[in-house]
Amino acid sequence: MTQYTPEELWIWISDNSAGIGALLAAVFAALGVLSALEAILKTRTAQGAVAWAIVLIGFPPIFVPLYWIFGRSKFRGYALAKRHNHLQIDEIANNLLSGFPSFGAETSSNDSRLIALEQLTTLPFSTGNNCHLLINGRQAFSDMFSHIDAAKDYVLLEFYIIRDDQIGRDLADLLIKKAQQGLSIYFVYDEIGCLKLPNHYLQKLRTEGVNITPFNSTKGLGNRLQLNFRNHRKIVICDGDYAFVGGMNMGDEYRDMHPILTPWRDTGIAITGPAVQAVQLAFAEDWFWAKESLPRLNWQPSAVDASINTLVLATGPADNTDSCALYFLNMIHQARSRLWIVSPYFVPDAPVIYALQLAAMRGVDVRIMLPEKPDKLIIKLSSYTAVKETLARGVQFYYYQDGFLHQKVMLVDDDISVVGSANMDNRSFRLNFELCMINHSVEFARDMESMLNDDFKKCKQLLPREVAKWSLARRIFSRCAYLFAPLQ
Repeated sequence: MTQYTPEELWIWISDNSAGIGALLAAVFAALGVLSALEAILKTRTAQGAVAWAIVLIGFPPIFVPLYWIFGRSKFRGYALAKRHNHLQIDEIANNLLSGFPSFGAETSSNDSRLIALEQLTTLPFSTGNNCHLLINGRQAFSDMFSHIDAAKDYVLLEFYIIRDDQIGRDLADLLIKKAQQGLSIYFVYDEIGCLKLPNHYLQKLRTEGVNITPFNSTKGLGNRLQLNFRNHRKIVICDGDYAFVGGMNMGDEYRDMHPILTPWRDTGIAITGPAVQAVQLAFAEDWFWAKESLPRLNWQPSAVDASINTLVLATGPADNTDSCALYFLNMIHQARSRLWIVSPYFVPDAPVIYALQLAAMRGVDVRIMLPEKPDKLIIKLSSYTAVKETLARGVQFYYYQDGFLHQKVMLVDDDISVVGSANMDNRSFRLNFELCMINHSVEFARDMESMLNDDFKKCKQLLPREVAKWSLARRIFSRCAYLFAPLQ
């Protein structure tokens, strides 16, 4: 075999650069076509398939590698990991299901608006729950920190983002204190969301006895190149009888300390009662994926002196169906008189747009609250297309003026309320692991209505005549950004 010096090899490459370039172009063109065919066959939405096909065939050297990293819509191995040769989670779920409180004849399970939702999750509605809204980060952090401090046995935590700022360090100090008291601490974080979290933060927690682990979304051969799946859940559980769920990450911006986007408006929910067990089951599945083991936890649901009917809806790309998208569609289609949705991002796909249009056309009071100041300009640009199409059919849009709006809540009619982590965009619909609390309670709905009415007072409504004045450039850029929204 001929041996070349580096200088001779460079000369050979230079002399044959045209041929090498043509060969690489042909290879990438072939890979682009093959990848486009796979995208057409496997991408979950027509919009996503079209977007990927266009860029894969048109610009294969750039987008073929990106497709291999970001293109797949199914998270491989998660469902098998918790069942293959490990039946603990199935056994726990079955035991909970057999003993979970039932409502009887006049319950949420028999409400036509809610029946389908129970098919999207493991455990049904439970009654005997107490839930209260935590408005903004200061309330939420105070509530969760006090319950962590009062915990007697264990604490479970799961966050998309953790920051090494004041609130992040306060949390670390509290967890170390509880670990030194002998409590078991189990902490899951998303490695993409926590990309900027310094290693010394994690190492200090581990050294002091806190069991902290990344979610490991790239674990397994089938997921090795995938960076598009995220664990977006925000969960705190104490002793199996208290849970926090909502939109807050662990950062000072949620205490109105962002340098630009402040104040920062968000909402969480504190839960006691049997629904805590359903939140804990979702955490246990995530922990099992990350560590292939299960901690010893309290699996005895207990009712409290309250009567809120609650469903814990855990969704994600490992599900057999687009469970988060179906949840949104069900809520929109089943709304009878009112549908108020609050989300920092509004980039729905065609079925959701059609559902919103139909809801407004049948006389439902459809209002969507969005932030005036975005944290992601491309997402706001993408939203203009969906806003224009739905506004024309009677959907009302309100833009929050008092800082950045990050809450993810929904109010349906006079008795259904949702607080969770899911946004109205493709990422939440199909790529993120999300968790939402659905409450069937007139009293809780009144609390949410009061909260949202205060928020609406800080909004400016978008009027059709303003949309009519949008420039051609804005409409074109918005349409292009919306076309590629499934890639974001």
